[in-house]
Amino acid sequence: MKDSGAMTEWMPKPNPSVDLRTLALSPEEGFVLSRLDGATPARNLPALTGLPLERLRTILSRLVTQGALLPTPTASPAAPVAAPPVAFEPQRRTSPAAPEPKADLPVLDLTPLDAAPEADLPVLDLTPLDAAPAPDTAPDAEPSSEDEPEAALGNYRQLFELRLHPLPEDQRIAHAHAAEDPILSALCFDPVPAVIKAVLENARTGLTHARLVARYHRNPVGLEALCARAAFAADTGVRRWLVRNPQLPASLFRRLWSARRLMELHKVGNDRDVPESTRRAAREVLRQRFSSGPAEEKVELILNTEGRALAALIGLPVDGKTASLLCGRTYRSPMLIQNIARWSAAPPALIAHLLKQEAVRRQPQLRMLLTRHPNAPADAKRGGA
Repeated sequence: MKDSGAMTEWMPKPNPSVDLRTLALSPEEGFVLSRLDGATPARNLPALTGLPLERLRTILSRLVTQGALLPTPTASPAAPVAAPPVAFEPQRRTSPAAPEPKADLPVLDLTPLDAAPEADLPVLDLTPLDAAPAPDTAPDAEPSSEDEPEAALGNYRQLFELRLHPLPEDQRIAHAHAAEDPILSALCFDPVPAVIKAVLENARTGLTHARLVARYHRNPVGLEALCARAAFAADTGVRRWLVRNPQLPASLFRRLWSARRLMELHKVGNDRDVPESTRRAAREVLRQRFSSGPAEEKVELILNTEGRALAALIGLPVDGKTASLLCGRTYRSPMLIQNIARWSAAPPALIAHLLKQEAVRRQPQLRMLLTRHPNAPADAKRGGA
């Protein structure tokens, strides 16, 4: 086996004319296929998949033979191979003989999977990676989040359900301590907290695995173990999936989000994808943080939400610095003015400042709302009566 410096620049490309879902591919072959976007050189695949070079050469050769990948441009199906293949070019086979047995994956023996009849295996969802937008280009994706494609997630789940879940718990824990992908990613679907703890202790575990645990693990003990790792708990992708996990304990949410910005807490408290228990905890933390948070964050929250956040802050007054910052701005949004006028804790100076705004002078209904406020100046109340 040659080192990576001798690898070719061949870029394996999925065959667009073949329906990949009709092929009987193993989870390992599906895992490698999900990593091929047609623009990644073959020499980069060992680092991308975590599989050894010889194993990748065998898998790519089998994918080309089954038609899942386009053949290399230099390959000639009619002419016999006259010279040894280059370092990373998959070899074409002219005989329709049965596929050679797969080598064992690290730690876990997957030989029975190859020996099983095709009728007993469910069809894998192996939609090409380039058929869906990449995670880092999705409009709602965070810049630091690189979640797994849905096809790869389906392969991981299938591998866990078919091969790993039937094993005793102690064996799964032993696999989790030393496994590599795709086994390591598949074990992130395990419902047992002890297995998840073993996964987190694996030196190969990274942010991708932490996001899988945050998204799919449904036991508070396992989520506590995940958040005990500071690097994982600080990741934006892990946090995004944690708040959507229905088993996230309220105490863990308060511990992780008690120092977050007011605007972030407001978004969590109003996100329909977040379970109601977590949204309620977010609103409670928001009220606590609003009472003691920086004045700049309070102003940012009020202005960016056009005062909608004030509905969750009833009865909470603001300090002098916050009132001063609010009074130093020009107000043109009728929605923002209406929400402040309905805010019982609005400072008298802010009400007086709003009454001087051009938008209030032009709209009598806004002026009427402000003059009826309990903190409105007395002369304004007499003038509006």
